[in-house]
Amino acid sequence: MSEVQIWHNPRCSKSRQAMEILQESGIEAVVIKYLDVEPDETMIKEVLGKLGIHAKELMRTKEEIFKELKLENVEDEGVLIRAMSRFPKLIERPIVIKGDKAVIGRPPEKIVEFLKG
Repeated sequence: MSEVQIWHNPRCSKSRQAMEILQESGIEAVVIKYLDVEPDETMIKEVLGKLGIHAKELMRTKEEIFKELKLENVEDEGVLIRAMSRFPKLIERPIVIKGDKAVIGRPPEKIVEFLKG
């Protein structure tokens, strides 16, 4: 099996559930605590490509910082990616990456299906 990574926030219950799923599946994933590492724009673009989604779909739109930055009507991918790089709290989690594919683990059951594929 190719290396599995998880963008993880230990304070998030869904992220902790994702870690449990990986452990129960016998997968020792590389854990990226993205709130500590603060992914750069290149990392975020790579993840977006693996997810096959637009930047806004990766954002936590209910976060206060999303509202403070007035991102509701912003569609410019570059602006949204820069915002996530500067404020990683905006990034939805957990994200599980395997090879050239990734999945947002919401609900966590999506991870089980992803790992089978």
